[in-house]
Amino acid sequence: MFAKAAVATGDGHFRIDTIEVNPPQTDEILVEVKAAGICHTDYDSLSWQKPLVMGHEGAGIVRAVGPDVTRFRPGDPVILNWAIPCGSCFQCQEGNQHICEVNSPVTSGNRASGGHAALERTTYRGQPIERAFSLGTLSTYTVVRQAAAVRITAEMPFPSAAIVGCGVMTGYGSVVNAARVKPGRSVVVLGSGGVGLNVIQGARIAGAGMIIAIDINANRLDMARQYGATHTIQADRADTGLLWAAQQVKTLTAGRGADYAFECTAIPELGAAPLAMVRNAGMAVQVSGIEQTISIDMNLFEWDKVYINPLYGQCRPDIDFPILQRLYETGALLLDELITRTYTLDELQMAFDDMLAGRNAKGVVVF
Repeated sequence: MFAKAAVATGDGHFRIDTIEVNPPQTDEILVEVKAAGICHTDYDSLSWQKPLVMGHEGAGIVRAVGPDVTRFRPGDPVILNWAIPCGSCFQCQEGNQHICEVNSPVTSGNRASGGHAALERTTYRGQPIERAFSLGTLSTYTVVRQAAAVRITAEMPFPSAAIVGCGVMTGYGSVVNAARVKPGRSVVVLGSGGVGLNVIQGARIAGAGMIIAIDINANRLDMARQYGATHTIQADRADTGLLWAAQQVKTLTAGRGADYAFECTAIPELGAAPLAMVRNAGMAVQVSGIEQTISIDMNLFEWDKVYINPLYGQCRPDIDFPILQRLYETGALLLDELITRTYTLDELQMAFDDMLAGRNAKGVVVF
């Protein structure tokens, strides 16, 4: 069949064009995508120097299944998930499904991983084409491995389901799975964008006693309060390394610093900033995926501080996605409210512009 998709051309640009999608085979499923979240990673994929079908957050309806599929039937609503476990490699056996040595599109480097459905399932202009993060959700149809999907059991709209698949999971999981924030403890969140807001509500759900949001944008701090921030600090662009803001945090935490600090800005210069925010024996968490080389004053580690860099909130899709759905049903996890604006696929450039300008908590393409 034919599908309408956003195709990265490999030279820093994209086009909205027609791709060909072939029937699923083996353990693959054909999904009609109903909504796709917009993430900074989607914009970054324009610079990956290869053609691909864009998009890695999505939800939709299973329309066909391969002969080896056991988990789904046509008509099932699903959330797509890019941390696709193989279940048998060393990391999966260790419980680290998010860094599967066979299927992870991150740990496999710049190539189609084992979690990718066969390349020939999707062609563009007569040639097989890769799907971003083994998904390619910015397309009306996509073929994925069945392990890349989790059934939707809650009453939730597709746009809200779509954002669970990356930004929500990353923020919530960084708090609950990776840092394991304890009830009553103090938390600092640097950056109140889409991921930062989910760190904030993850900390609220975990029972944190104090949640301090730091952002340069006053409007984002207003949103942070809506999601659970108990205190806010408006940062100053002249505050190198957020050291002044760190002093404000210490003032709020009996002079010690917070128990946990989460960096959610993706600004390399702030990679060490969470270390300045936490007390001795506190934990700093690098959430935003900074990969550039940075310099760190080792005095910031004094004393007994821990710095971790979890991927995707240490997601275990078959465990975590049902939990997130239940939290949504109880009203503890805010998803509908996160979506500032929806777009058509033809408005993708506008969605990127709004994201880069910081206008949205979360933008979603709705098909």
